Amino acid sequence: MEFENRDIISIHDFSTKEILHVLDVARDMVPAAQGKEEKNILGSKVMSSLFFEPSTRTRLSFEAAMKRLGGKTVGFSDAKSTSTKKGETLADTIRMAEAYSDCIVIRHFNEGAGRLAAKFSSKPVLNAGDGAGQHPTQTLLDLFTIREEKGAIKGNRVILAGDLKYGRTVHSLAYALAMFGVDMAFISPRGLEMPREFVSLVKEMGVDLYEGRDLAEAVAEGDVLYATRIQKERFPDPQEYKKMASSYRIDNEMLSGGKKGLIVMHPLPRVNEIAAEVDDTPHAVYFRQAFNGVPVRMALLALVLGARR
Repeated sequence: MEFENRDIISIHDFSTKEILHVLDVARDMVPAAQGKEEKNILGSKVMSSLFFEPSTRTRLSFEAAMKRLGGKTVGFSDAKSTSTKKGETLADTIRMAEAYSDCIVIRHFNEGAGRLAAKFSSKPVLNAGDGAGQHPTQTLLDLFTIREEKGAIKGNRVILAGDLKYGRTVHSLAYALAMFGVDMAFISPRGLEMPREFVSLVKEMGVDLYEGRDLAEAVAEGDVLYATRIQKERFPDPQEYKKMASSYRIDNEMLSGGKKGLIVMHPLPRVNEIAAEVDDTPHAVYFRQAFNGVPVRMALLALVLGARR
């Protein structure tokens, strides 16, 4: 497996063997991610962090990952403070970032922006989310979380619930879970169903798939409940968003009908789809899931910059 100087654009670019290798390297990174040991293996490297869309967990965990490895970061979290405000193209912004750093992390509101950035850079580009498209590093940390919490990826029934139309995390995750032969249930409000191309792809990959609207019924059969918020920023019609905003609410009463070992995941931020009372139950793993972004992104940075194989 060759990762050095490789772009991380889509989970579709990975084999299952490569995914498991990243997860194994990430497990080795956990003590350093927790600050319990030093791992100064990227001391001479600089990461450009280009965030054209708001982010808390992805941006901070990428920057923390780079610093935990001894590297440095440059970049921005508000494109309004950059030359894009003057009309600079994305291609030219990428060319400048390439000149100043050893790798580029980009989040952009346009689907396909990550792959476009890779076209204009000879340095590794890591896609931190492109519109309603791909979010491969989130998918890898989600798989890492499932494996750490449940002992394995395969053998679990995973419920993907909420906004499956606009939620880019579930698009990538559904495909990745199908790669491992994981059975799934897609639960969404009417109008926010998983796009048909993803449904067809998952079915073609041979997994058992159920589509429905009753979340409580699905919870009874699930091992992992992956909830997503309704993506307000993706809705073309604000009134339509208001109608959908409170479609599902996961609380202790709902979870009481689930399996004892059921875990609840969420890419965060949450709005009102998970009640705060769930935080104190054994089901809740979403804050540990958010931390897992650090060791997983440490693994990816170390691999693409040639510090690990």
